[in-house]
Amino acid sequence: MDSSSDRLSAHITENTLLPPAIQAWKIYLHDQGRTNNTLKAFSADLSLLADFLPADKPLGQITTKDLEDFLEWLQNDRNVPCSPKTLSRRITSIKSFFRWLTVNGVLSHNPAEKIVQKTVVSPLPEVLTAAEQEKVLDAAEAMRTAANPDLRPYVLLRLLLETGLKKGESLHLMTNHVELEGPEAPRIFVRYSSPRYRYKERNIPVSPEWAEAYQEYIQRYEIKNQVFPWSQRRLEYLLEDVGNAAGLDKHLSFDMCRWTSALNDLTAGIDTDKIRQKLGISKIQWREVYAKLHSLAKELGYELSSTSAAEALD
Repeated sequence: MDSSSDRLSAHITENTLLPPAIQAWKIYLHDQGRTNNTLKAFSADLSLLADFLPADKPLGQITTKDLEDFLEWLQNDRNVPCSPKTLSRRITSIKSFFRWLTVNGVLSHNPAEKIVQKTVVSPLPEVLTAAEQEKVLDAAEAMRTAANPDLRPYVLLRLLLETGLKKGESLHLMTNHVELEGPEAPRIFVRYSSPRYRYKERNIPVSPEWAEAYQEYIQRYEIKNQVFPWSQRRLEYLLEDVGNAAGLDKHLSFDMCRWTSALNDLTAGIDTDKIRQKLGISKIQWREVYAKLHSLAKELGYELSSTSAAEALD
């Protein structure tokens, strides 16, 4: 038990009502470095539970049956759509909250322990085929070399396809994160300001072709600090413009490029743990990501080595 949990739970007992306990849990999550979106989602989930249960029902009287009735109400009686993904998150919120209360000695019994977590398997993501990648890169190159050239689409698109960067990582990429000289250059470094996400930090090699276009790009647009000093929406439009120019039926996006990059590496025989590290995800997350990549590869007719699955789940 950490000291912050100790302090927050010290004034909470089994006779405490849900609202003040939820507020204390929210403070605890904030101290643990959880994002504002996580805090809002988790506290909203628990507030729904507080609204469902009798207002005078203390923590110690909440039963597993109460929680099961609440989940049944969410799915069938609330008359507000509750998607499988939202339901899964709400179960996570409930289980995390009551586990926290139990671990900190507020409750002697965890009423959420026997609640079954509903794992959601989302549909396969859309990716670019090899032919489509060639089309979008050709379209971006045409924009780069036009009479009134725009270098941004090419530099952004090629970077995403080579590195698999997420949207937020692209937006926070700085010029001092790009290394063009040195024994291992060219490469980029992905940095995070929060210590909580240090495990996501990594360095990824990029091609000489990208490095050449990048040098031309920073000179033309006088890039000093942020590599892409435009809004998120503007960068999304740049990708959409490339997709339209290439005649794609698909919607070219950051997410599509990230999945395509990972699939390119997998089908090229890159070690699966190196792909995981390149994406900056945990071994637990990788299991689901690999399963989707494997399904995509089969769907597109690629043959993976027999050791790929074993390596991925090791």
